[in-house]
Amino acid sequence: MHIKVGDTVAVIAGKNKYTIDKKGKKTRTTGTVLRSFPKENRVLVQGVNMVKKHQAPTQTNESGTIVTIEAPIHVSNVMIVDPKLGVPTRIGYKIVNGEKVRYAKKSGEILDK
Repeated sequence: MHIKVGDTVAVIAGKNKYTIDKKGKKTRTTGTVLRSFPKENRVLVQGVNMVKKHQAPTQTNESGTIVTIEAPIHVSNVMIVDPKLGVPTRIGYKIVNGEKVRYAKKSGEILDK
């Protein structure tokens, strides 16, 4: 997968594609990748794809609760944010000092440090 834990990504498809601020302006939803699930081609992005989960009562928590957590999103619905320009960009690979590294195609900035 071209996306790793800790990368800043922008959502490019789905219900969380945009966030609308108080003035009504649409902006691209961004977040940090918390976990990666390569076998399912999914990533867990902070603050994106929030779902409500019902928790059963336990001895410590007498009444059940409803919690809001992030759910994984498909990797094809996110793009890495270019660290130099701040816009979504595609990823390329090149060899630098004998190591294969990822770089942003728009600015040429190396992503793996």
